[in-house]
Amino acid sequence: MSTAHRAPDLAQPLAAGHASAGGASEPAPRSRTGRRVAGLAVLIGAVAVLTVASVALGARAMDLGQVWAGLTDPASDAYPVVTELRLPRTALGLAAGSALGLAGALMQAMTRNPLADPGLLGVNTGAAAAVVTAAYFLGFSSFTQTIGFAFAGAAIASVACYLIAGAATATPARLALAGAAVTAAGYAYVSAIQLMDAASLETMRFWSVGSLVNAHTAPILPVVVLIGAASAVGILLARPLNALALGDATATGLGVDPRVLRVAGIAAITVLAGTATAVCGPIVFVGLVVPHVVRAFTGPDQNWVLPYSMLTGAAFLLLTDVIGRIAARPAEVQVGIVCAVVGGPFFIYLVSRRKVARL
Repeated sequence: MSTAHRAPDLAQPLAAGHASAGGASEPAPRSRTGRRVAGLAVLIGAVAVLTVASVALGARAMDLGQVWAGLTDPASDAYPVVTELRLPRTALGLAAGSALGLAGALMQAMTRNPLADPGLLGVNTGAAAAVVTAAYFLGFSSFTQTIGFAFAGAAIASVACYLIAGAATATPARLALAGAAVTAAGYAYVSAIQLMDAASLETMRFWSVGSLVNAHTAPILPVVVLIGAASAVGILLARPLNALALGDATATGLGVDPRVLRVAGIAAITVLAGTATAVCGPIVFVGLVVPHVVRAFTGPDQNWVLPYSMLTGAAFLLLTDVIGRIAARPAEVQVGIVCAVVGGPFFIYLVSRRKVARL
């Protein structure tokens, strides 16, 4: 029944090309496209402004002259702060924010569940389990030592979730149930290790906050390359996802294999969310909130939702990081906490709105 109500809205992207054949309906798609292009330009400008703000603002107050000296003069006192700390932090914020925003949009489109986020595949749980394993069994505690384990754990959890859901026969409902099972098992394991070992507990507490503070020690170039490659794959899935929104049978009739699409989607989500989580820790609500904000403006067409989600995710993460840096000077509030403060009420609103809609 829910599919029947949803089909007309989701069919708009596929029907837009046919609507232009009639003289009366031609201006509407053109005006809608013009509005989306203008919105995209505004969003790019916002990302650029927030990038400058992320470099210029922080726990240490600086005027524009000091910021410029920090960018151009290695002898300046501001140079280590601006060039060695804030620039890598800004680059990581852009990469991680775009990855989480795109991963959330892909996850919601692929499962046809507006309350889904990348954590549904067990990405956060798998990364957490790998971090405490590295701390407890190998004695690793530093950020650089655990980052590879976190990514591997996220990937293993996603693959396990897909296999438990039935691999080639996986459906959105099965993926959700498998994700819940993997998450429950993973957190039970993490809790058990933390109770047995204080060092693992301390490592996990530091990693689980969700932060960009270690950007200067993170492998920024490999992170950007991985996220860039996975983002390209994700963007290419826009048209097949538009077909999948009409149901598996209709998608098959339109030439899309739902099984291949889900494999490609899960791979892209795993790399996007897994890389961001491994480097920054589990930053929640970005993948959930961003696609909802985007769809309110673009509509359901994934050709627009996916690139918009990338840019909005980057802008959102940079904005929350800047807020966290200046809200409690000279200390700072980690970006994961600020995202939770902003995203928590929004999530409650989404759930309550869906309950009202059902009534």
